Amino acid sequence: MHDRESSVNTLWIIILILLSLVAGSLWWRRASRRRCLPCPAWMAVLLENPYMDAVNWWLRSVDRLDLQPGMRVLDAGCGPGRLTIPAARIVGPAGEVVALDIQPGMLRKLERRVAASGLTNIRTVLRGIGEGKLERDAFDRVLLITVLGEIPDQEAAMREIYAALKPGGILCVQEIFPDPHYQSRAAVRRISESAGFRPIQQFGNRLAFAMNFVKPDSVADEQDVVTNRSGTA
Repeated sequence: MHDRESSVNTLWIIILILLSLVAGSLWWRRASRRRCLPCPAWMAVLLENPYMDAVNWWLRSVDRLDLQPGMRVLDAGCGPGRLTIPAARIVGPAGEVVALDIQPGMLRKLERRVAASGLTNIRTVLRGIGEGKLERDAFDRVLLITVLGEIPDQEAAMREIYAALKPGGILCVQEIFPDPHYQSRAAVRRISESAGFRPIQQFGNRLAFAMNFVKPDSVADEQDVVTNRSGTA
């Protein structure tokens, strides 16, 4: 009898913990729509675990960006840099990766990794997305990895990213469930297309996916995007 009661109590504790996590996740998601609430730097360990490593390996977001030596890459909301360093190795010393984040703690973690790696082509920047301070037509590729839902004004952020990319440049958006900031494929596509991007590739499924978008490289292409978005000829 005692063992049975103990098992029931343990089950209830597990259920309460799970319900608390769900409630906290929903609150965090709702609050993020009003103000920026990124994953705190002390929770970086949650971004680096076997599950996240497996998803990143499966989606292979960096590998599918056709990175070339000499390219400039923006890792927007880089966090501890789990994709920053792989991208920097590919673009090489002639290229550059700008790692941008609003949390000094995350950038410090990345800077320690950079120092240990010996790479000299990574520049960290303490800044948010959507502030209108990015260089225009400056980057060949932009990474937006599990970050979009952390940005209150997603439309402004996407417009700024669009302006920061060179014509023909590619944006990669990656989302993973159960991230409390998770955005659906439909939402990602809607926000990206509203800024002028054209979808070109999609990988994964509803729970974990990566979508690549291109910035049209000519006026004619931009007009096509506007026509397709508005549904008029």
